[in-house]
Amino acid sequence: MLIKTSHDGFCHPVSSEITSQRVYAGRRDLIKLMASGVAGAALTSWASREAEALTPRPGKLAALPGARSSLAGAVTMEKLTEYKDASTYNNFYEFGTDKADPAVNAHTLKTSPWTVEIEGLVKKPARYALEDLLKLSAQEERIYRLRCVEGWSMVIPWVGYSLSELIKRVEPLGNAKYVEFVTQADPKTMPFVGSRVLDWPYVEGLRMDEAMHPLTLLSFGMYGEVLPNQNGAPVRLVVPWKYGFKSGKSLVKIRFTDKQPGTAWNKAAANEYGFFSNVNPTVDHPRWSQATERRIGEDGLFAKKRKTLMFNGYEAQVGQLYAGMDLKKLF
Repeated sequence: MLIKTSHDGFCHPVSSEITSQRVYAGRRDLIKLMASGVAGAALTSWASREAEALTPRPGKLAALPGARSSLAGAVTMEKLTEYKDASTYNNFYEFGTDKADPAVNAHTLKTSPWTVEIEGLVKKPARYALEDLLKLSAQEERIYRLRCVEGWSMVIPWVGYSLSELIKRVEPLGNAKYVEFVTQADPKTMPFVGSRVLDWPYVEGLRMDEAMHPLTLLSFGMYGEVLPNQNGAPVRLVVPWKYGFKSGKSLVKIRFTDKQPGTAWNKAAANEYGFFSNVNPTVDHPRWSQATERRIGEDGLFAKKRKTLMFNGYEAQVGQLYAGMDLKKLF
């Protein structure tokens, strides 16, 4: 708990420093649970409730035309994660390392104007304004699982189109083997850029065949609306068969190269985060098992964990990309 004082021992708090009744009540509930010994089960939901209270769902966001996808593997019949959970439990280290931090802090991100630069080994390098990217292909809704290396997962209806639509337009050269994704790194609007957690800007990469796979999505929205800042606005990558950190948020540059890119988490801890980072229940993180997962919103104290699916359940669609590879060595 933070107690603010002045030099004379007394001060009047400004309105922004007063804890809301909703958040205060939530904290009292948490203290009660801690006293009863079941705080662990409630901690995630409490943090999510506090973030939601501070950053309510922005009703001003314009709806996007997201028709349901007919692409094989792009839709699951699993229950959707609730919007409030998907938008308040996030990994976005530019806005803090706690799962609730991005929803609280990402309001500072300026998403307009926004451009994405295409460069490297392509015939048609370009700088696309966000408005032009939105018009490149018809958008559709794809219900994808998102699995994170920490052992939690969500089911989210993303809105966007296959990244391959953009790649075809810029015409990669024959020696382009990889695609590198560079994200926004502005310390003025992203308060944790410059921290020692990672090497900034956040960079991710895919092999060309992975980037061209129709399941790889360039996403502009979720739940039929524009992406919230904390979920990677205004444009992000979604690669559903890989751990979530491969899906770079707030993209500003896409570079085609003949060399494997040095990616943020791989550079930070190569023994823990491999370049491929395919969801694989048989390859454990050095500090925890990846054999099971918990679905956000269904993770009560006694909730049974789910078995992790190979390639996050997309083995039939993407397994052939890795035929003959040692997936424990090339993890």
